[in-house]
Amino acid sequence: MGYSLMKCRDEVLHLTKQLVSIRSIVNTDGESVIAYSLYTMIASFPYYQANPDHLVIEKTMDDEMERYNVLAYVKGTKGNSNRTVIMMGHMDTVGVEDFNQQADYAFQPDEWMEWLKDEEILLKDREHLLPNEWLFGRGALDMKSGLASNLYLLQYFSEHPEKLDGNLVFIAECDEEDGSHGILSALNTLNKWKEEQGFDYVAAINADFVSPLYEGDPNRYIYKGTVGKLLPSFYITGAETHVGAAFEGIDPNFIASELTRQISYNPELCNEAHGEYTLPPVALKQMDLKAAYNVQTALGAFVYYNFFIHSWTPKEALALLKEQAHIAFQNALTAFEQSHNTYCNMSGKRNDGVSWEPRVLLYEEMDEMLVNAYGNKYKEAMAIFKNKLLHDDSLDTRMFALKVVEEAWKWMEDKNPTIILFYSSLYYPRIELTGETSNERRLNNALEEAVQTIQSVYKQPIKVKNFFPYISDMSFMAISDDEAGIKAVKDNNPAWGTKHYVDYDAIRDINVPVINIGPYGLDAHKKLERVEIAYSMEIVPNMTKLVIDKVLSE
Repeated sequence: MGYSLMKCRDEVLHLTKQLVSIRSIVNTDGESVIAYSLYTMIASFPYYQANPDHLVIEKTMDDEMERYNVLAYVKGTKGNSNRTVIMMGHMDTVGVEDFNQQADYAFQPDEWMEWLKDEEILLKDREHLLPNEWLFGRGALDMKSGLASNLYLLQYFSEHPEKLDGNLVFIAECDEEDGSHGILSALNTLNKWKEEQGFDYVAAINADFVSPLYEGDPNRYIYKGTVGKLLPSFYITGAETHVGAAFEGIDPNFIASELTRQISYNPELCNEAHGEYTLPPVALKQMDLKAAYNVQTALGAFVYYNFFIHSWTPKEALALLKEQAHIAFQNALTAFEQSHNTYCNMSGKRNDGVSWEPRVLLYEEMDEMLVNAYGNKYKEAMAIFKNKLLHDDSLDTRMFALKVVEEAWKWMEDKNPTIILFYSSLYYPRIELTGETSNERRLNNALEEAVQTIQSVYKQPIKVKNFFPYISDMSFMAISDDEAGIKAVKDNNPAWGTKHYVDYDAIRDINVPVINIGPYGLDAHKKLERVEIAYSMEIVPNMTKLVIDKVLSE
């Protein structure tokens, strides 16, 4: 006889629809609304009526928005183990601008599917409009169906603590789609419970969405660990000139364009580990820094790139990117000189050659140079400047960091064209499950057994991969980087300690291996976002429960 699945589909589907109906768009009041709705729902469970202190709703810390996390735990009575599994999932969603006039339908799955039946836009996948097979709506896939699965399991174990040989912690966090204030705040509660309740965190299970990796991909994916994400940023100074004397200076936009040509889509910057490759970097912003029109070339340019990592540390990434920037700078100067030669040959004008050399500095290198040159005078002036910048609400972390770099550049005596490389945003740490620790081995074994068990009763292939390929809160459950890697993040982010701060020690204190067992669907963050009901509402909760049981069993 095969494995007998828990009959949870209808209840998880009902919970998903309830959650989708709440407009919990990131950075809106809806994040608070869904948190209080979840808190009220969980508080109604008999277990929490009897143990109200096992459930909390907490405002995020160091956050400009008012929003909340909901955390709860169940203490198992099957044995005396302190081993504890964390289930996590985010409550917020991206916006609904893509829905245009149909924005209200984004939160009404049944009505939205009825409306779509009359439209031609889904002609290719019209079989997905069967209400017993797919569910549409904002957050249905990313990731309210995953949160509903966790909520179902929380209720199940709260009603059957005698089946839990250890403890279960539930986290519903806010702000995953933007700055991860939710999970970063939740770390403090997890560490507090670790001390007060004696919880021994041995595994974390995230429930974020999974999708096909290629056209016709039949697999349903489980992920161990997660990709890391950096935002390497470049401040580029040129040599200003009037456009009527173009070759007497060099446009920083020209250098920036060569930098993007060198870095974007460059397969040399794909990081391989365990036979899996990250996507190459791609530019997310490229701009010059002219405030208004004139006929001078720009003084500076700014560009930043998405940069995924599997095994490279942030320090190693900086070294690679500095090398690439140097190549780009040299290419730009070579192209400039060739164009200048051609122009002079055509016009008969004199060519005095190029006087510039490629110069690329890390932010920490420039900062150290200026500290050595000016000492406390420079340090105090920059501290005052940063504090003033904090009052400018128009600046996000990235633009704040740029302003600091621009200000520091003013102190540089040598103003020859330069590229300054720095980080300007939150680092999402990579997590690699190497199997080196007993907790990692236990989680890997539990997952392998669970997949084999579920595969026997499920027709689609379930495949385990090593790195969750999307940015997620999984990154903040453990750190695979050494101290030097994290120091590179701190020393090269100009906003560190003022506009931006992460308590990486709090992450190290948790340091729990993490996997992702999440709902399956298509078009996350798009108008036709949809989740497959059979896998997401039935297989996911069953798989998650099996892993919990196996990880906690001695």
